[in-house]
Amino acid sequence: MPRTPVHQCRRRPPFFSPVPLRSRRDGWSAERQCAFLAHLYLTGSVSAAARAVGMSRESAHRLRKREGAVSFAHAWDVVLTPPGKGRIAQKVDWRKVTVAELSRRMEDGLVAPAMHRGRITGIRRKADNSALLRLLRRLDAAQGPAAGREPGW
Repeated sequence: MPRTPVHQCRRRPPFFSPVPLRSRRDGWSAERQCAFLAHLYLTGSVSAAARAVGMSRESAHRLRKREGAVSFAHAWDVVLTPPGKGRIAQKVDWRKVTVAELSRRMEDGLVAPAMHRGRITGIRRKADNSALLRLLRRLDAAQGPAAGREPGW
């Protein structure tokens, strides 16, 4: 009986908001974070995935624990959870996310590795509409209930 390839026992990396870090040549850039998740999907091993992107397993775990890494940690959990094992809840308390963080997420957007036949072919990007709508809702609430409305409404 043929065995199922190991990477088919995991979920593809979803779109995520990269961990905000200083720009460094040898650091965890958004591209390196995407490549790490792609290799984690292909190998199922944190050590092998970190080695493939030129980082250590310890630095990957430190990145996961950093402030602002909730989306990256969620994507990591999604990759390592087998399909059919239910939905993985993202634990973000949106009441505690600052306006500055929402603005950063809206401007930076979401990223995910683009893969074809077991190889990373690039990075997919899309707008973070959720952050935009939450930011607009907060700005609306800050202006008051009657802001921008005609009298009589």
